[in-house]
Order: sequence, then C-alpha cells, then structure tokens
Amino acid sequence: MASHRRPRQPSRARVTVLTTAAAAAVAISAQAANAAPGAKPGKDEVKSKVDKLYEQAEQATEKYNGAKEKQEKLQKEISTIQDNVARGQQDLNKLRDGLGSMAAGQYRTGGIDPSLQLFLSADPDDYLDKATTLDRVSGQQADALRRIQDKQRELAQQRAEATAKLKDLSATRTELGSQKRAVQGKLAAAQKLLNSLTAQEKAALAAEQDRATRGTERPGLNGGSGGTGESGHIPAAGTGRAGAAFAAAQSKLGSPYQWSHAGPSTFDCSGLTSWAYAQANVSIPRTSEAQATIGTRIYSQNQLQVGDLVFFFNDIHHVGLYAGNGQVLHAPRSGTVVRYESMSTIGGPFMFGVRV
Repeated sequence: MASHRRPRQPSRARVTVLTTAAAAAVAISAQAANAAPGAKPGKDEVKSKVDKLYEQAEQATEKYNGAKEKQEKLQKEISTIQDNVARGQQDLNKLRDGLGSMAAGQYRTGGIDPSLQLFLSADPDDYLDKATTLDRVSGQQADALRRIQDKQRELAQQRAEATAKLKDLSATRTELGSQKRAVQGKLAAAQKLLNSLTAQEKAALAAEQDRATRGTERPGLNGGSGGTGESGHIPAAGTGRAGAAFAAAQSKLGSPYQWSHAGPSTFDCSGLTSWAYAQANVSIPRTSEAQATIGTRIYSQNQLQVGDLVFFFNDIHHVGLYAGNGQVLHAPRSGTVVRYESMSTIGGPFMFGVRV
C-alpha cells in the first residue's frame, strides 16, 4: 500500500524572496509602461513638439511660396513667348505670301527668255527696261527669302525656349504640390498632438499664447524714430519708406497667421513684410530667402533701424520688421497673430538685417 506524504511547504525565507521578486517585476513593468513610446506626453512636451512642427511647416511654406512665385513667373514668360510666336507666324505667312505674289508676277511678265524677248522686241530700250526690272525683282526675291529664313530661325528658337520653360513649369508644379503636402502634413501632426491634451492643458496653452500676444501688442508707442535705444519705448514708426512699411504692418496687428498668404487680412511671415513694403510703393520679393538678397545687410543689432527687415534661423526661413528696442513686428507661425515679440524669443538665432 502506497504511503501518502504531506507536501513540503515552502520556507518563509523562500516566500519572502518570491514576493520581493514579484513586486520588483511589477514595478519594472509599470516603469516600462510609463516609458513606452505610446505614452501620452505632457503639456510641455506637446508644446515643444508642436513648436518644432510649426517651424518645419514654416520652412516648407517658404519653399512653397518660392515655387508658387516661380510658377507665376514662368506662366507669364510662356504666355509672352507664345504671343510672340503667334505674331511671328503671322509675319512669316505674310512674307511667304509676298514672295509667292512676286514670283507669280515675274512669271507673268518675264516668263519668256530675255534673249528671245530682245530678238522679238522692236524697241531695244523697251527690252533694257524689262531686263532691269527683272533684275530688281530677282533681288527682291532674294531679300524676301533671307527675311523668311531669319523669321523661321527666330520662331524655332522661341518655340525651343517655350518648350524648355514648359518643362520647368511642370517640375515647378510638382515641387509646389510636394511642399503643399509637407506643410499640411506638419500642421496636421501638430493639431493631432494638440488634440491629445486635456481641456485643462489646452486652456493653459491658450492662456500662454494670449499672454505672449497681449504682452507685446501695445508696447508703449510714445514717439521717436531711431534705432534700438535700450531705455526707450518702441517707436511708433521709422522714417521714409521703411517707416511707411512699418506703419502699414502696425495696422495689421492682431491679424491671423495663414500660411502662403500675403494679405490683406491674413499673412505668413514674408507675406507680411512684402505686403507692408508694397504699401510704401516698394516692391520686394515674396519669400524670406529672396528678401535676404536685396538692400544693405546689417549684422549688428545695434545698427538696426525701425522698418529694417530682420532674418532668423540658419536657413533664413523667417523674417519680420525691426521695431526698435530689440523687438520685431512679425507674423510668427500657425495659431498666432501679427504681433511684436522680443528677438531673443523667436526660437532661432538672429542672422542679419536688410535695409531696403
């Protein structure tokens, strides 16, 4: 008969070790869960990521603006060439018609061999007059042929130029679509992050944005028109056309940022500066990169004057108008409005200014 033994109970020490190990495993699992990539980011982390996405969206916006400007320029050039080709073809047809009429007339009046005409002519003077006329007609034909050949070469060159520009236009349109998708993708990613916040966190971010806007919206415009001036208030305007451009931009304080817009009610950064200078009857390029190539560069912030263009980030993708006292009047990014802001809080380094 088999014996029935009672199972051995684990020792108290072993139970303690197992319990401790289990607790440690739970703690490690909890830490791993908290550190998981899919964990919900906090407000500050979301803000940092959103700001980066908005910066990337602005970079793509300036590239989009550049491609759009190039597309418009190419379309105008192609239209001009095509008009020239159409007019040139009409001129060529007239030259050909003229040559045909000339040849028909010569055939009618000089179809008989000149030597035979001399033999049949009772009046030698009459023959000589006809021979001179025939020579003159032959010279006119040769000249007409040269003009036709010149016009044909000109039209061939214009058609080749139009073909090349149409190819460039096609590539530009492709780039335009690519940059548009890039902007929309960055903005959608930013919005998705913002949507992940709680109502309380969204309200806190909105309050921060409101303070940033109100803190610089009316910075004590008590006159003056000079440069930086560390102790004074921001001047109401500069002088000359730069001052007029600055005053125009001031009139748009509070207007919403909208990518690829250049007024009159919504703006991106270079849209605001190009619109403002247009109000002062000064035409400047549309993009920040192109605006950086005009006028006189100023590398010292102390030498800046109100209304000067000021550029930020290494790739020059952001531009505003200098407002004095280390401030810039600009359209910051999506979700903001045209406002004053300290140059030290733009988010990227000041590169240089441009005096238009």
